[in-house]
Amino acid sequence: MNIIQAIILGIVQGITEFLPVSSTGHMVIVSSVMKISHEDFTKLYEVVIQLGSILSVVVLYWKRFFQSVDFYFKLIVAFIPAVIFGLLFSKQIDNLLEKPLVVGISLLLGGIVFLFIEKWFKAEKATNDDSPNYNSALKIGFFQCLAMVPGVSRSAATIIGGLSQRLTRKAAAEFSFFLAVPTMFAATAKKLYDYYKMHPGTQLNGHEIKLLAIGNVVAFVVAMIAIRTFINFLTKHGFKVFGYYRIFAGILIIILVIVGFGLNM
Repeated sequence: MNIIQAIILGIVQGITEFLPVSSTGHMVIVSSVMKISHEDFTKLYEVVIQLGSILSVVVLYWKRFFQSVDFYFKLIVAFIPAVIFGLLFSKQIDNLLEKPLVVGISLLLGGIVFLFIEKWFKAEKATNDDSPNYNSALKIGFFQCLAMVPGVSRSAATIIGGLSQRLTRKAAAEFSFFLAVPTMFAATAKKLYDYYKMHPGTQLNGHEIKLLAIGNVVAFVVAMIAIRTFINFLTKHGFKVFGYYRIFAGILIIILVIVGFGLNM
């Protein structure tokens, strides 16, 4: 991986992490096109630069992170399902990360869901514009587990989970952001542990450390812009545009995989 590739992946991560379009799916596709998807460092890089995105949430919503102890307990409750499923199916998840076809299908199906989601929840009028209760937080946590399939989108899954619990669009999106902090931090820590377990005695060289630093800075800056833009857009316009984008991207990826245009099944 070179610096340009690192910057590109950082931009992709920052833009897509908090949008309901699947950051993992986009990273898999972009790294595949750049012919670096099978490098061990690339797999590590794609997870570690999530720290930059995490920091953007903490900076933008720092007051919310000090509002109450109850807030942290709700995040823990919502986080528990991902821990359990992640540990049980870690190998299967890693295998799926190398399959662009899975990304394409997931994007397509998720896009169809977003076209109708407003109608589904129209009858279920939002009654909570702040945060979920403990029962709702746990249910949102189970929704988050769906995002272990590349292309589903952690943000999409948790926002849909929030809407199903009668949160407003804004509240559902913001809780999704908050839940990303422990989820992404844990994923990063586990990836680092697995990396050094597979490569005992290995140390990152100066070039790799530099790439990780660049990627995190880029992801941080871009994610801050993306979060603010997304919240404003979502509040005013809803989800349909993301549905159309996912359908277009999903069909395009499926076609590229079938014709063998630089993507492996």
